[in-house]
Amino acid sequence: MDRWYTVAGLMIAMLIVAYYTSSSTLELVATTTGLLCVWLTARENIWCWPIGLINTTCFFFMFFESKLYADMTLQIVFFLLNVQGWMIWLTKKAGSKVRPTRRMTPWMWMAAPVFIVVLTIGWGYVLTGFTDASIPYADAFIATLSIVAQILLSNKILENWTFWIIVDVLSVGMYAYKELYAVAFLYLIFLGIAVGGLYSWKKEYLEVGKRQGGIFHAR
Repeated sequence: MDRWYTVAGLMIAMLIVAYYTSSSTLELVATTTGLLCVWLTARENIWCWPIGLINTTCFFFMFFESKLYADMTLQIVFFLLNVQGWMIWLTKKAGSKVRPTRRMTPWMWMAAPVFIVVLTIGWGYVLTGFTDASIPYADAFIATLSIVAQILLSNKILENWTFWIIVDVLSVGMYAYKELYAVAFLYLIFLGIAVGGLYSWKKEYLEVGKRQGGIFHAR
């Protein structure tokens, strides 16, 4: 996944899938920029953030058209977290191109499940009672997991990839159900990149820890 021709090949595959599934231009732009963004993120390339801003804007309008309102609202949160992540990755670099990778703290592990359960139930309830959302609670659950993953990613925390892997698996099923086949295929690719991202980030984290004489933790 580290070579430029890998992502080029994946984009060509996306174009082929989009053609045979009669995907809209908006869906095509959203999926290709999303693919490029995640690939750059796995490589710890700072350009993932400006590409991400374009991607979230496209997905906002695409999800509005598909009545996936939780995912639509999520893009606003993602847009803000992209701006935050761009700034955070450029701070405390310690001579590196971007901020060093950190780990989740015990309080983060305790807070995350509570946040996920409460927000999913509340969000799903609102979508059920006040919108014509297609699959409100599933949509809300995946959206909530995505928020947690994006917060961790913006703060350069290794475990973001674990959450993204779960999100990607669930998203493939949801988008296939909504007949957004190009997006479903995109999330299948995201799954592979997320697994690779977890491996490469963890390797980099351990190497930095060895050079510093011990593994550091998120502060």
